[in-house]
Amino acid sequence: MAERSTIFTQLLEEKPFLVADGAMGTALFEGGLEPGGSPELLNVDNPSLVESVHRSYVDAGADIVLTNTFGGNRLRTELHKLDDRVVELNVAAAHVARRATEHAGRPVAVAGSIGPTGSLLQPYGLLTEDEAEAAFREQIIGLVKGGVDVLWIETMSSLEELQAAFRAAAETDLPTVATMSFDSHGHTMMGVHPRTLGAWAAQTEGLTGAGANCGIGPDDIIAAAAGIREAAPEVLVVAKGNCGIPLYSGLTLEYPTSADDMADYVDGSVAAGARIIGACCGSTPAHIAAIRQRVDAVKVAN
Repeated sequence: MAERSTIFTQLLEEKPFLVADGAMGTALFEGGLEPGGSPELLNVDNPSLVESVHRSYVDAGADIVLTNTFGGNRLRTELHKLDDRVVELNVAAAHVARRATEHAGRPVAVAGSIGPTGSLLQPYGLLTEDEAEAAFREQIIGLVKGGVDVLWIETMSSLEELQAAFRAAAETDLPTVATMSFDSHGHTMMGVHPRTLGAWAAQTEGLTGAGANCGIGPDDIIAAAAGIREAAPEVLVVAKGNCGIPLYSGLTLEYPTSADDMADYVDGSVAAGARIIGACCGSTPAHIAAIRQRVDAVKVAN
């Protein structure tokens, strides 16, 4: 199936580097989401809160905002007794994200976030690849109906689960990005090395980009991006790292990586071959603004 031209593909053609957004969950908890609550339900129960988070990243200079659908598949929503509302919640999330981009005065792509199911696939767990694929397909139906510009599979640990998500995504004509989460040992929780992801990406027709997100912190994301690029020199590489492991300061959790650290992170990501650079857990609009500033400086320098 031929890939559709979208705001995302147009931005890739026009710019050497794109800036992705930062943390959603961190901001939602600060906005009043109760521990154990469903972030996805906020897309219909409190859309103004979700939109304000997206808008803050747009204002900070993001080229791409990810929908509030990380846990928007049937297996994750079932924990909140919302599994009969999967399509509805994903459609709503796409619409909320789109509204947040409309005031920007420039093109901003909406990426449909597709996180893991939260269940282990056979033989380590009970979930079959077909069941995982069906869950992802249902979520993707909602994201496509909602009008996203790119499907964004993220934070995967299992290559089999990532492949199940990609098979469902490949039934559409949207560009698709896939990222995995690598820890300080250089592998995902299920033992996948960045070069393994790169090798898979290099031979997977229809995949637009591959990369690393979340993880331990910026240095590990940079190393993972380099490993992916090493195995797949022609593949679009994504770096979307978190702000390190949070530590308690009194009664609050604080992340060690500040916005001031983003210049080195951008330089390292560019050197590792990344073309899309953003942030993950613990990041704020200030982090994204710092990434935007540095990316623009790199662009000028090049």
